[in-house]
Amino acid sequence: YEGKAKRIFACENPDRVLIEFKNNATAFNAKKRSEIKGKGRLNCKISASLFELLELNGIPTHFIELHSETFMFADKVNVIPLEVVIRNIATGSLCRETPINQGEILNPPLLDLYYKDDQLGDPILTEERLKLLDILTDMQLEEVYKITRSVNKILKEYFESLDLLLVDFKLEFGTNTSGKLVVADEISPDNCRFWDKKISDPKERILDKDRFRQDLGGVLNAYEEILKRIEKDSSNAT
Repeated sequence: YEGKAKRIFACENPDRVLIEFKNNATAFNAKKRSEIKGKGRLNCKISASLFELLELNGIPTHFIELHSETFMFADKVNVIPLEVVIRNIATGSLCRETPINQGEILNPPLLDLYYKDDQLGDPILTEERLKLLDILTDMQLEEVYKITRSVNKILKEYFESLDLLLVDFKLEFGTNTSGKLVVADEISPDNCRFWDKKISDPKERILDKDRFRQDLGGVLNAYEEILKRIEKDSSNAT
């Protein structure tokens, strides 16, 4: 399977896949496209580090191990067509669609569900619509909520220690061949928003795909900065 940012390959082990992270950059449901050399390597390494962090904290993910700088082994999963977005600070679509001001702290964090379908524009879902679509059970939905809030707590505290604000992020879920619900896809600056805590300028502080969306430049440098802080933290821990 090939998506906008990754290619998925079958393995000899039918319960595993090999995921390649591409250099493609897309925004606005792929209406805006580009290729940024080196982005795939950064997203792969960042995602691997964050999946390892989550696993250490008891969060089930599809991640198994890195194969190379741009490939990782993962459990084969049946992907649930659901995007789960959790917001700690108001920005982006939330500010466009509501009177909530940019930069407002959301306490408790806001959790939104979207139907994963580019042709439909990934529409926001109510729980009633979710039941109508019948894409996961009530028990799975409760587990999705619980895992997402736990992931937010873990990552928010972790990035605080790296002088980064975790503004919001998107999670995707799937069930592995054992039927277990796991966090899938990736966790990277492609689907997280990061602001540098020490920079007040609203554009300069951005260290994520908003630099591509808003034509701010320096996309690769921003992703490299995220990886650098993660690796520095890892080396200090050892």
